[in-house]
Order: sequence, then C-alpha cells, then structure tokens
Amino acid sequence: MTYPTADLWDEFEDELTVLNVTMNAYGKLDLFHGRCVTLKVYEDNTLVKKELQQNGKGKVLVVDGGSSRRCALMGDNLAQIAIDNEWSGVIIYGCIRDSSQINEMPIAVKALGTCPAKSRKRNEGIQYQELIIEGTRINNGAYIYADSDGILIADTKLR
Repeated sequence: MTYPTADLWDEFEDELTVLNVTMNAYGKLDLFHGRCVTLKVYEDNTLVKKELQQNGKGKVLVVDGGSSRRCALMGDNLAQIAIDNEWSGVIIYGCIRDSSQINEMPIAVKALGTCPAKSRKRNEGIQYQELIIEGTRINNGAYIYADSDGILIADTKLR
C-alpha cells in the first residue's frame, strides 16, 4: 500500500508535521512509511548497526547524526542488513557512503549527503528518545511517511 505525502497532507494536514530538511534520496525505493525508531549519535554508527540487525518490518529508522558531514553513518553493508531485516526505510540526519551501490539496492534511504569516511566505533549514542531536528520534534514510535516530496510525521497511524 502506498501513501504519497501530498495526498496524506491534503487529507490529514492537522495531524501531520513536515520535517523541514532537504534530504537526498538513495536506493531503488522512494516511497516508504512505518513506525519510527529513533537514534541520536554523533560520528559513531555502532547503534545504527545494532538497530538495523533487529526486525524492522513496518519500521523506519530515524538517525539524528547531528548533521555531521565528516563521516558516514551508513554504507552498503548496513543497507543490506536493513534489507535483510525488512526495514521500510532509513532517514539519516547526516551522511551515508557507498551511494552508487545503495542506489542499486531495494531500499529507501534519505540522508543529507555522502562522505567516503567511515564513522568511529565507540558504542555511544541515545536510543528511543525524542529527537529535535531543525526544530522538528520526532518521537520514538511516531509514524513516518516519506517520498520524493518530503518527510511527514504523525503521532498516530493515519491509514
């Protein structure tokens, strides 16, 4: 089932918030939705990998990487893990790498950009807490709806 963001906005405007960040799309899939799982990390993707190794069916991983462009929080190996564990999509307020490979994979990823450098592995970060990205609040467990027009957040499932 598909949920174009423009149609959702027209029907549920009062129940939605727009994530006002311009993100680039990666992967073969564009439109995705699901229950939000939040992570806050900074130049360390240890928790990203741990979360993507969990069952992601019906879920979207939202990673607040502090908008760092100094390293990537996800590459093709983590993208494959996300595919294998059925994540609906991944949103990274930071960078990815291996974008050419990810663009050939059946996954939906949104990120600020790319960086060839890998992240450090310090096992630091915060899981399942409210994120504030560019002034937009994103609660763990909220619902994410995303496509080429943007990213919408709802407190409850809309459809």
